[in-house]
Amino acid sequence: MTAARTLVASDLDRTLIYSTAALALSMPDAQAPRLLCVEMYEQKPLSYMTEAAAALLAELARTVTFVPTTTRTPEQYRRIHLPGPAPEFAICANGGEVLVHGEPDLGWRARVRRSLAAECASLEEVHERLVRTADPAWLLKARTAADLFAYLVVDRQLLPDAWVKELAVWAGERGWTVSLQGRKVYAVPKPLTKSAAMAEVARRTDATEVLAAGDSLLDADLLLAADRAWRPGHGELADVGWSAPHVTALPTRGVAAGEEILRAFAGR
Repeated sequence: MTAARTLVASDLDRTLIYSTAALALSMPDAQAPRLLCVEMYEQKPLSYMTEAAAALLAELARTVTFVPTTTRTPEQYRRIHLPGPAPEFAICANGGEVLVHGEPDLGWRARVRRSLAAECASLEEVHERLVRTADPAWLLKARTAADLFAYLVVDRQLLPDAWVKELAVWAGERGWTVSLQGRKVYAVPKPLTKSAAMAEVARRTDATEVLAAGDSLLDADLLLAADRAWRPGHGELADVGWSAPHVTALPTRGVAAGEEILRAFAGR
């Protein structure tokens, strides 16, 4: 099996790249590795990876089909400047958008939207529920993304666990999934998956092996669909002890986990 036919689909935030807040998951300052900024927003540095991870990713992207796979919208994804050659494909909006050389694939976009319209409650209904039941004491922002899913930015310390659990039950009955990632509560249609978009990219590239990584509930289907996969020692999946026979659960937390995941990819 040649490396050129290997596809690597990896989540970005809190898997390969880390915001300033997410860096708190890492080791003490005195042991911290050198970091490379890979995202700026409003003229401020926003996301990082270790310099060693950056070198690993640059080399990996030259030898396999590397596909960034994210819940970010295309606009949010374009703020990131990963080391190495620009990826030919990227998966955004949790699988709702496939970018080809940076531009949305309109055929894939139409296919996804037809599926959502047929299988689950509308975005308008779910977003209204989120806003109506959220307490202004902990709600910071309410957003929709790419006309596909909704999310809230919250004060995590004040967010009641009971509210998240109740929302998950309500959403599940309507064909949606709820995921809590850092300061964000996501509500995403169940048919909107990273794995479906990954399978489409694998088909187009004639990939014979798929490797994957991710840290959140929204990454679980991607990891299950891969031939081999890795998850870090932090995040929703780690919190519940989630794994599978072909998924390696790393003990490493924080930005160092991103480096370890890239070493695992390179080792394959």
